[in-house]
Amino acid sequence: MKLRYLIPALALAAPAVAQEATPVMDKGDVSFMMIATVLVLFMILPGLALFYGGLVRQKNMLSILMQTTVVACLVMVLWVTYGYSVTFGGGTSAFWGGTAKLFLRGVTADSMAATFSAGYVIPEYVFIAFQMTFAAITPALIIGAFAERVRFSAVLLFSALWVTFVYFPIAHMVWDANGLLFQMGAIDFAGGTVVHINAGVAALVGCLVIGPRIGFGRENMAPHSMVMTMIGASMLWVGWFGFNVGSNLEANGGASLAMINTFVATAAATLAWSAVEALSRGKASMLGAASGMVAGLVAVTPACGTIGPMGAILLGAIAAAACYFFVTTVKNMFRYDDSLDVFGVHGVGGIVGAVLTGVFSSATLGGVKGDDYSIGAQVWIQIEAVAITIAWTGVVSFLLYKIVDMLVTLRVDQDSERQGLDQTAHGESAYHG
Repeated sequence: MKLRYLIPALALAAPAVAQEATPVMDKGDVSFMMIATVLVLFMILPGLALFYGGLVRQKNMLSILMQTTVVACLVMVLWVTYGYSVTFGGGTSAFWGGTAKLFLRGVTADSMAATFSAGYVIPEYVFIAFQMTFAAITPALIIGAFAERVRFSAVLLFSALWVTFVYFPIAHMVWDANGLLFQMGAIDFAGGTVVHINAGVAALVGCLVIGPRIGFGRENMAPHSMVMTMIGASMLWVGWFGFNVGSNLEANGGASLAMINTFVATAAATLAWSAVEALSRGKASMLGAASGMVAGLVAVTPACGTIGPMGAILLGAIAAAACYFFVTTVKNMFRYDDSLDVFGVHGVGGIVGAVLTGVFSSATLGGVKGDDYSIGAQVWIQIEAVAITIAWTGVVSFLLYKIVDMLVTLRVDQDSERQGLDQTAHGESAYHG
């Protein structure tokens, strides 16, 4: 999704280029991007909501659905108000895009955004909407780490502050042509650093700051509905084609590469997680298969446009094994309560995927990077990009949690937590009778 922006199409063109043929808006590309945008929304609602909803206890089902829904809606409004401008506003800063497009100033139905192919453009509104769905899902991922114990108002305030001071700057650094990580040459085709490492690290910081749920390690906190979790995970996989394939911005061969990679990396990760679980525990679980599915999707996200299918299979399998180790061993070793394993799957899967993108993108391993491409040099760039993302989101997220706690108090009281947030926060129950 790295773009050399043309927003509006002719405004940034050099005089010599402006004299050439008018950029082409292909209706096939536009239709493709509209569908991709809606598919990413489908990842959030109902995909992520049901995936998380099934994983929590019955008494907190509606609270996680409500948090996912309202966080996504809140970020959509913030995105068009100022998020798009400070991310892609055309400024020359390495860290933010400026104020030129606050309130979508200057954007009309005739404004165009560049694609990867010279001379081909898509409507800027479509690009804005596509990027808006990425911004909306990222903070919604974070809430899984501290599910079942945080105030609804605190979730909303934290999400608003977090996208402002973490997501928007990181997205600018990675995907804007003037961004720090873009200039470094980091490869992140569809959001390994911007979405998954970003959300995963913020999630880990959050569960450490807030502390474990009452009864953690002593009471049964098993998912209340694996059926809903499986439905949600399946919706995530379907919607993820919008996420990954849509990041190509055009319906062409590049999109087909992202598509096949999203299929096979996810399949390999599901198989790998199930196999490792069966070998270590004697049985392969549905929870494990769903977790492996998401781990594969996460890992292939930064790589899907530059690696080959065989590399995608290896990447998915490696990521699943790494995530399994963190979820079952590291988490238990340090006893932190990442309720729905956001860091273990999104954070770890994103890190593995981002680093190995530098390996499997090489043409010698089936990727698209040939000629003078150096695996070692690119892997080092990927590691630097991962480290910068971790540092930024880790430090800023910690400060934001503390600020929110001072302003509205992060955690619900003990009685409310024991009773469940469905009733105490929203006055509803997911199930009756």
